[in-house]
Amino acid sequence: MQEKLNVAILGGTGMVGQRFISLLENHPWFEVKVIAASPRSAGKTYEEAVGAKWKIDIDMPQSVKNIVVKDLHNIDEIASEVDFCFSAVDMGKEEIKAFEDSYAKAETPVVSNNSAHRWTPDVPMVVPEINPEHYEIIPYQKKRLGTTRGFVAVKPNCSIQTYTPELHALKDFGIKRAVVSTYQAISGAGKTFREWPEMEGNIIPYIGGEEEKSEKEPLRLWGSIKDGQIVPAESPIITAQCIRVPVLNGHTASVFVDFEKIPSKEEMIERWTSFKGLPQEKNLPSAPKQFIKYFEEDDRPQVRLDVDYENGMGVTCGRLREDTIFDYKFVGLAHNTKRGAAGGAVLSAEALTALGYIEKK
Repeated sequence: MQEKLNVAILGGTGMVGQRFISLLENHPWFEVKVIAASPRSAGKTYEEAVGAKWKIDIDMPQSVKNIVVKDLHNIDEIASEVDFCFSAVDMGKEEIKAFEDSYAKAETPVVSNNSAHRWTPDVPMVVPEINPEHYEIIPYQKKRLGTTRGFVAVKPNCSIQTYTPELHALKDFGIKRAVVSTYQAISGAGKTFREWPEMEGNIIPYIGGEEEKSEKEPLRLWGSIKDGQIVPAESPIITAQCIRVPVLNGHTASVFVDFEKIPSKEEMIERWTSFKGLPQEKNLPSAPKQFIKYFEEDDRPQVRLDVDYENGMGVTCGRLREDTIFDYKFVGLAHNTKRGAAGGAVLSAEALTALGYIEKK
């Protein structure tokens, strides 16, 4: 790409917005031109607006410290300055839908980390290695919105990235049902241990709304486009429990799975390690070289050792073995704010750019 695309980060002062900032530093395709947040942050420099609330494990990039934060409600002004937006706003679901649609109607594509539009029938919810063909729904969405280049695209819930890639790589064997328990880091709630000291040495066996997302969102990824809508797949059956654990970054999943055609352990590992998708084929800037890595060691993957595999954009798994009730069981791990949140949105924007859906204005 000869000329970088100018980007706005909507909701840039929160934890996911901060992760966008850190991931986009020195990005070869995208340049942060606008940071937008609530009116109480508007008019301050980014450094002033965030202050001691910087939550990311690397220093705030020098390139953004003196950017003056804009009021994210100034849609026309922001849209006139950028080619597309990343959205990480903190609002009610219906407000987010209207807000992101307004940017799209201002002819500025929105790549969103939010859940609000995940079930809008003509909005693609994509993991680029799994279902990039769902981007083909965008012309139908543009027709509904009355736009020529504006649209909304979203990424799925962070927790499903710990196990859905592994299941997707095995789909040819006919997945019948899966039981999933996720052990989710506190950064998934936008928290650090400084802000949430009661999580130290603690486990909370409930995360609002997560279990439904974990059970249903993989089926939307595996769905198909029919009559201008994305229709979710009807199978496999997935049941989930989601638990908050005292880990800063990294969601882990314990998975039990049944197949129509039972593969060998060697076949499963080969499918995982050789799996490639559009990001690898197009050599996108944020794409992991090897998407899924399998560990033979009994005590891997571990958050401390493996959460940053492939700069946090890869998925790791291990402990694959036969089960007494299900056919197999295994453990998966993914970085929830990189692959699961901001990084997944950046990779999606790269895929949309490579496919011609996002262009210079």
